Amino acid sequence: MLTPYHLLPEDAKVWVHQADRALTQDELREISHILENFVDNWKSHQKEVAAYASIYYRRFIVFMADEHKCHVGGCSISDTITLLEELQKEFGINFLDRMKVGYKITNEMVGSFPFNQLNEMLENGKINDNTIIFNNTVSNKKDFESKWEVSLKDSPYARFVV
Repeated sequence: MLTPYHLLPEDAKVWVHQADRALTQDELREISHILENFVDNWKSHQKEVAAYASIYYRRFIVFMADEHKCHVGGCSISDTITLLEELQKEFGINFLDRMKVGYKITNEMVGSFPFNQLNEMLENGKINDNTIIFNNTVSNKKDFESKWEVSLKDSPYARFVV
């Protein structure tokens, strides 16, 4: 059941999926409609999931679910992955590569690079300790709001900087 963002509790479960490129305006409209239909009909153990999904920065699909109303189990989570695989086939966009690091180039523009190039990006001056990095491992709404966009030095990636 499609639920407005502001009605979801702070501990709503969150899943963030990063696209390998920015979505075009047409893709943004079409995928937003697909996501809305998906969450409006999303079920777990035959119960409606109070859920929300949206696209951020034309690069990230974010799903949220209120587990107070219905626990989201493995099959229901798998349904989101199936949807993302279908979007990949239809639009040629990979939302499942967890080895890419997303970062802000400007307030509106997001880039990404392979995780194994982190130190190279630092050495080349393309990013620095204060570059905003997207922490796609956040797991609830509260952390999404406060820990999703963090400086590199405060991100989980900081421990890999040499």
